[in-house]
Amino acid sequence: MAQQPSGTNDVRYIADSVEPPGDALRTYGGRSVDDRRAERRSKFLAAALDVFSEKGYTASSVADLCKAAGLARRQFYDEFASREAALIALYDSIQADAKVATTEALSRTDSTDPHDLAAVAMAAYVESIGSDARRARISFVDSVGVSPMMEKHRMDERAVWRQFFESTIRGAVGVDYVPPGGYSMASTAFIGALIALVQQWSTTEPRPPIDDLTDVMVAFLDSIISR
Repeated sequence: MAQQPSGTNDVRYIADSVEPPGDALRTYGGRSVDDRRAERRSKFLAAALDVFSEKGYTASSVADLCKAAGLARRQFYDEFASREAALIALYDSIQADAKVATTEALSRTDSTDPHDLAAVAMAAYVESIGSDARRARISFVDSVGVSPMMEKHRMDERAVWRQFFESTIRGAVGVDYVPPGGYSMASTAFIGALIALVQQWSTTEPRPPIDDLTDVMVAFLDSIISR
């Protein structure tokens, strides 16, 4: 252990003798390594959104992603272990945006009526995922059947949405209420119908108003929460 020089201030000595991590100190062009890496990752995800939605995931390559991002292959593998890892990261980003949009929309409404809550949540979800046909395609087409790992990832994400559905309904109609078939079946049916509807809506031109979608799904919800 290093000996503290006599007569030095304890705090000053400790501060001077501890070296911060190298990456925390390095900057390039006034920007930290972490900032530059986050920017590269963002560019690759934006490229993946364009390339996968235009060519399809199976017909795309890492070279395509690098060309679209304007970055090197080495930089791609600094961020992602594989092309599938990039797809998973993009899928997660889209789902995370939808969760934030839905949660924020619900937080802004004072209604406790389950139909109102469903309409608000679905409108936010549709707007987040379905308003950009590329995001809808990644969520509902290109991420399907890619591999056992991707399928498990999608099912895990679907389970998160089922839990969200259950907690929202319980909060609106009471914690003791159980829909016909139980929450697992009811939430699976509702979310499956919503996904199919959003997928169709996102590829329809001209797109019907979002209110048309929410009206259909609210009517479907009636059969789930009828008591």
